[in-house]
Amino acid sequence: MCDKLFKTIELLENEYLDFLEEVCNIESKTSNKKGVDLVGEKFINKANNLNCEIKVLKNDIAGNAICITINKEANKKPICISGHIDTVFNEGAFGYPPVKRDSEKMYGPGVMDCKGGVVAGLLAMTALSRIGYNKRPIKLILQSDEELNSAPSDKKTIEFMCEMAKDADAFINLESYIKDTAVLTRKGILKYYFEVFGKAVHASQCFNGANAITEAAHKIIELEKMKDPNGLTCSCGVINGGTATNAVADYCSFYTDVRFSNDDELNLVKKKINEIAQNNVDPNCYCKITECSIRPPMQYSITNKNLLDKINRIYKKCKMPILKERKSLGGSDAAYITQFNIPCVDCFGTEGDNIHSISEFIYLKSLKESAKRIASVIYLFDEEN
Repeated sequence: MCDKLFKTIELLENEYLDFLEEVCNIESKTSNKKGVDLVGEKFINKANNLNCEIKVLKNDIAGNAICITINKEANKKPICISGHIDTVFNEGAFGYPPVKRDSEKMYGPGVMDCKGGVVAGLLAMTALSRIGYNKRPIKLILQSDEELNSAPSDKKTIEFMCEMAKDADAFINLESYIKDTAVLTRKGILKYYFEVFGKAVHASQCFNGANAITEAAHKIIELEKMKDPNGLTCSCGVINGGTATNAVADYCSFYTDVRFSNDDELNLVKKKINEIAQNNVDPNCYCKITECSIRPPMQYSITNKNLLDKINRIYKKCKMPILKERKSLGGSDAAYITQFNIPCVDCFGTEGDNIHSISEFIYLKSLKESAKRIASVIYLFDEEN
């Protein structure tokens, strides 16, 4: 039923692989507004031949969020596809140019998380437009500060995304794909900044000081005891402290990344963190904590399950692999969409491995496969009840 659509995607494959390489060669760490905005402009320019409407949310600190809509005048409710164009990588982490290819894979910042997904989304929209699909408005929403839980925009990008999607019949999030699965549940993310204060003295008089690094170490060990894959987890990934090797440190700071599944776990972990901050091994030290950001969990929803069931009925008609439910330990913007009871499934992007590392890669063929998963749902959405 999707032969023409799939053939069109295959004809466009090489063009969009080149486009993916182009946008991944642009360094776009979340804090690099200039780079994130340049990536967004590339998407706008690429979409200009689709007779589309472009809406841009301009931000002062974060990159600009974008919504690209085709078939704006269609009477039915829209279908939304979404992902983010910011990455976690410092400039130069992958060398120059950042992107490398071989006959099977593409390596580079964001090829899997999540530029690959949004390029696949634009490929799907282009193919649908080429074959004359016009039943529903289709929106591609590009998030610009997802990797920092939308803190740089003070959640304005989240508000924009939810506003663009508020009346949608389906929302497909384009985070990285794992073979024959779709994500219906995700953990929430809570980030804290710890500051530990002590007393500085010369190292030879260390017994008269209060070492903030040592106190921070005790707190980190307690925090890192939370390691339940099905419950609370905590990771301390950044630490700074001390001024010289021959001085007792009077200050140390570190960040925590906490993952939780529901409100009960959230309340529990907040209590634990406050207790750890207040209980000092060295009574001459004290600690201050700041909540940096919070992202809600994507909790199980029958609305989302019904959407996945419908998608699988479409895939059966198209002789495509059926997707099993999967729980992700990471967070994503799909959590906010689920909170608004908009039917949502996650992880329809490109397939590869090693996200958030300088070995991040995708399989080249996964770009067209992702586009087929996305486009077939849109194309046959009204044919399957």
